[in-house]
Amino acid sequence: MMKILDWYLARTIFKYTTMVMFVLVGLFMFIQFLDEITRVGTGNYGFIDMVIFLVLSTPRVIYEIFPMSALLGTMLGLSSLAVDSELIVMRAAGMSIMGIAGSVMKSASLIILTAVVIGEFISPYAETQAQRGRSIALQKSVTQHSDFGLWMRDDNSIIQVGEMLPDLSLLNIKIFEFDGKGNGTMKATAVAESGKFENNQWVLYNLRQSLFVDKGIKTIHLESANWHSSLGPEVLKVFLVRPEQLSALDLSRYIKHLQENSQNTERYELAFWQKISSPLAIIVMVLLGIPFVFRSVRSGGVGGTLFLGIMLGLIFFAMAKGFGFLVLIYGIPPLAGAFIPLLLFLIVSLVMLKRVA
Repeated sequence: MMKILDWYLARTIFKYTTMVMFVLVGLFMFIQFLDEITRVGTGNYGFIDMVIFLVLSTPRVIYEIFPMSALLGTMLGLSSLAVDSELIVMRAAGMSIMGIAGSVMKSASLIILTAVVIGEFISPYAETQAQRGRSIALQKSVTQHSDFGLWMRDDNSIIQVGEMLPDLSLLNIKIFEFDGKGNGTMKATAVAESGKFENNQWVLYNLRQSLFVDKGIKTIHLESANWHSSLGPEVLKVFLVRPEQLSALDLSRYIKHLQENSQNTERYELAFWQKISSPLAIIVMVLLGIPFVFRSVRSGGVGGTLFLGIMLGLIFFAMAKGFGFLVLIYGIPPLAGAFIPLLLFLIVSLVMLKRVA
């Protein structure tokens, strides 16, 4: 009997969560479409490129709104059961409010599993392809063939950058300079350990340059040298590795790599802890939706209670984003920035559930 009810509740909650997900994804993607349409016509970025970008960005949007969808899906699913008096029948059959809540929480496991698969495997790959495709179309002189590497054309030179760090400094730079006569003759090559944009120009460090002369190859080693290029940081910054492009495991590795290069990692640490807290956020949102429905059953006001639940979902979404900005602006520990909104809503959920039970 209990297993049948567990399955029935799980199926109902998952069905309504999916329905809410379609509506919210459509709304968020429409807003993103309005923002993205303004870039069409820049560089080689056309309408088809925009559509591809939006399609590839969809998994990220789905992952970000899973907690809100779980809240609204739980409320709509239980409300539909309440309207049809099915919750009353369950209570009459001896199932307590806490028992129903337990069954609903079991359904959250399926939602969490779906969110983890999308967030850890599908979204990072799709988002990387989306950002890379758009960046290449917008900056036709620059292409990206690996997660961190860039190939750039600057007049008669071809530049390969192994990695670009968040402060826009460059690592493992290779420059191939041609004579510009169209015959493919190479004049010189240069390899630099790193580069930084200082005083409106690039400065390369630990530079080894090889000049091809009539009598052979002349090699020069310099501790630092100015590099004059039309490719400034404003062109390259669109190729920065974004937290959305990385799974939790990759974020952990990348944070360690940035720390080894004396980079600010707060943005990536915040993204890491938000990914870790995402399953708990879904649990909290599902838990939050349960007492609202039972309050509406007692008072008879399903519509008003549902509206209040929707507002709480939006407040949670705004708080999660807002605390993220506070972390970056005021130096709050990223762990606190990711979990404080969650803990506040968990307390509210438990207090409300205790009152209705």
